[in-house]
Amino acid sequence: MYYFIVNISGGSGKVKKTWIRVRNQLNKRNVKYKAFQTKGPEHAKALAGKISGLNEDDIHIVVVGGDGTINEVINGIGNFEKITLSVIPSGSGNDFARGLGISKNPIEALNRILDPKGEIKKIDLGCLTVAGKKRLFGISSGIGLDAIVCKKALDSKIKKVLNKFNMGSLTYLILTVISLFSMRYIDTEIEIYDEEDDTSGHTSDSNGLVLKEKLKLNKMIFSAFMNVKAEGGGVPMAPNALYDDGKLSLCIASNISKLNAFVKLPMLVMAKQEKIKGFDLIDARKVVVKIKEPAVVHVDGEYVGDEKEVTVEAIKGILRIK
Repeated sequence: MYYFIVNISGGSGKVKKTWIRVRNQLNKRNVKYKAFQTKGPEHAKALAGKISGLNEDDIHIVVVGGDGTINEVINGIGNFEKITLSVIPSGSGNDFARGLGISKNPIEALNRILDPKGEIKKIDLGCLTVAGKKRLFGISSGIGLDAIVCKKALDSKIKKVLNKFNMGSLTYLILTVISLFSMRYIDTEIEIYDEEDDTSGHTSDSNGLVLKEKLKLNKMIFSAFMNVKAEGGGVPMAPNALYDDGKLSLCIASNISKLNAFVKLPMLVMAKQEKIKGFDLIDARKVVVKIKEPAVVHVDGEYVGDEKEVTVEAIKGILRIK
């Protein structure tokens, strides 16, 4: 049995059109399934919780929607051991699907889902902790410019217009340019934790991870904590990120003028940030971020809040994806 969670009102009508095509194929091929349409914020999370709580050993959930709906479903799953998740991408960014190599063509994606010999991958998830509350993510979490852009994109008129022309991913680039010059620099301290064979002389946390480095950044523009290579509609923030290595890939921009950051933006889009002075790429199991003044935080493009301290870590191989 396949359980479909459909954000029927998402993507400025794109999801509805996609679902009609998918549903027709399911009926034509006599596939057994149940479909649930979301009715508002957090409903996908609630549906995922109910489905994952069914008295079945192997449950297959299929999300028809964008990255926000996928994030809700991931956070709603109560028992990852008996869940297989699939995605038919139909949002504006589709960074989760892109990062995992899932086809943008809904029928091709469906064919792979229904293939009994199809590959099942075990992938990592990220976990953001703020004030004791945890939120999982499949793509990324971030503080600063990328989070500001995500917050603005949630109700952006530009996004709604571009979605009608299947160009929704351009929203993030446009809003990045607009937001860069209006945002404030962020004073930040970042603690980098990872594994080490010999922990003598180092401070370790409750999970045995070692504090490897402390960064003090007085002019941070953003810190992105990536589980896959790209966010914001395909911007390759962490070109070397792997979704199954048990680590997050950090992309940090600091001590660089806003004008210089703007001029170097094409290099970021072309995944050449390693050549930009002021950009750092770091892999870590866990990161603790302490901020002088509250800054905007996001997970998978969803606004979390304005926060002063967050912990971000990788959970290795927790999610099965087909």
